[in-house]
Amino acid sequence: MPIPQDADARRAVAPVICYPTDTLPQPDMALYARARKDMTKVSETLAPPREAACFEVPAGHIFRISSVEGPQVGDLNLWNANDLSERFYSGKTRALHGTHITTGERMWSSFPTLRPMATVIHDTLGWYGIDEYGGSVHDVIGTRCDPYTGNLLQGGHYHHCCHSNLTRALSDHAGLSMAEAEGHVHDVLNVFMCTGFTRDTGQYFMKASPVRPGDHIDFLAEIDLLGALSACPGGDCGSEHTSDVAQCHPLKIEVFAPAPGALDGWQRPSPNGYDRSHGRGDGADTDR
Repeated sequence: MPIPQDADARRAVAPVICYPTDTLPQPDMALYARARKDMTKVSETLAPPREAACFEVPAGHIFRISSVEGPQVGDLNLWNANDLSERFYSGKTRALHGTHITTGERMWSSFPTLRPMATVIHDTLGWYGIDEYGGSVHDVIGTRCDPYTGNLLQGGHYHHCCHSNLTRALSDHAGLSMAEAEGHVHDVLNVFMCTGFTRDTGQYFMKASPVRPGDHIDFLAEIDLLGALSACPGGDCGSEHTSDVAQCHPLKIEVFAPAPGALDGWQRPSPNGYDRSHGRGDGADTDR
């Protein structure tokens, strides 16, 4: 197909941000910093290598995901602990905050609630920024490694990919059948994973994560949460995406309670205020 004479002019059109966030409610980071001070640990969970684990976090508590033993990335799912139909919405999080998230940014929930589920309040990898390849850490662009894509591209039946790990963990924790649990597994926050898009072909790439033992990311639970974290079979994702060959390590999840009074003034977010009428009738039942 011939290139139009005005091709360069068309390419030179300046971009426009799809969702300006000037009016987006901002978290009170000073308040959240006080919540981290003198917090008390109330639970600890370990996601073993090539496996996933579930954990629960009450609203107003803090959960921390830490690298232990060696570089490792993790795939994180979040649900409303009282209603699994409300879950993390990676696409809208990406649209609001960009391809990767860090301190002061939030994990948003699915329609119709569309509200903050968790806020990043501390990130020891916040220094990484965006590297010369366009890569950054904690991505909301990847989906999760899964057995269906593996079967499509390589054949075979690999069961320790993150999708299957999350499915098994949720099934065991919530007493659901595997089929029921799989329907609740969704696109993830790739914790510690370093990714981007190639500039020539626009393909999703990964590179060895900069995470080291002791690095961690802290979240404030804005609502009661059920989480599931898979220690990805790609290890630090520096060479292979899913395999039994890559060196893998566990990931630690800790839950902390703020000191009494540290969160005075904080309120859990209400469901989104849209009336759900979609242009017809008086709106849907929004009781949740």
